[in-house]
Amino acid sequence: MSWQIPTQIEQDIIAGKATYRTFQTGNGGQSILPVPANSYVVIFGYDFSPAGGGFVNIIGSGTVSVNGFVQVTNRTGWYETQQISFYTGTDFYPFIHHVNSKVSVFPETVNASVIDAQVTERVGFVAEIDTSTIARQVYITSSNDVTITHGMILNGTTATTNAIPVTNRTPRGLTYGGAAGLAPATQTNYGPGGTPQQFMQPSPKDYQDFAFGLLPANADGQAFATPDTTNGLIDATTLANTVLNGAIRNSAAYNYYLNVHYALYSKTIPETRG
Repeated sequence: MSWQIPTQIEQDIIAGKATYRTFQTGNGGQSILPVPANSYVVIFGYDFSPAGGGFVNIIGSGTVSVNGFVQVTNRTGWYETQQISFYTGTDFYPFIHHVNSKVSVFPETVNASVIDAQVTERVGFVAEIDTSTIARQVYITSSNDVTITHGMILNGTTATTNAIPVTNRTPRGLTYGGAAGLAPATQTNYGPGGTPQQFMQPSPKDYQDFAFGLLPANADGQAFATPDTTNGLIDATTLANTVLNGAIRNSAAYNYYLNVHYALYSKTIPETRG
């Protein structure tokens, strides 16, 4: 477990100043945690069971070299990057998780040919998503209903690369400032092709200060995806309907589940807590 109840919140719960609550959601990608009037919540952790369980992807045959490498086309790619975000009406908190994909190899047929002194054999591959629970510590305070969004990300498209100049924030040798021959990504697009969320690096301000060009309309200093069925965030049930099938969508093992842990305070939010 990678989170625990913060000491002050635990003391408030013991003293009766707050109530410990959980909010569990899953399946579709959109949920709302209601916050009663004249109250506020402090979300301090969540347990996330990723989508993609309950089925395996049979990739098919390929050639593998005993002493070499083989590239596996893994169609479970949609499930390997999943995003959870919280929106309080005033603040936005995105969290991206990488989810492991386990690939099993099984011999299909054996071809006893010898190519360049290396024995090759025909094999098949089975890929499955590791849906082990992921625990995350957070600290999110809200007096408004909290919007929770889940989805999967397939692509993050590098739109622009630039050589980082030497500045007082990017000194030569310690950072990429002045690094010969290196041009890191400075704009990566997540979301619809026409209006993507555009992740700018080192930051939106630096993008222009470093003379990289005009700042795009949807520039942001954080990496997160916005909804789109091709390039951005897609919810698990839509993917199951369009790419897989309804039988998989209806399997409880296939869907994601998210359990949010929070404290409910039955009073208005103190100014000192933000």
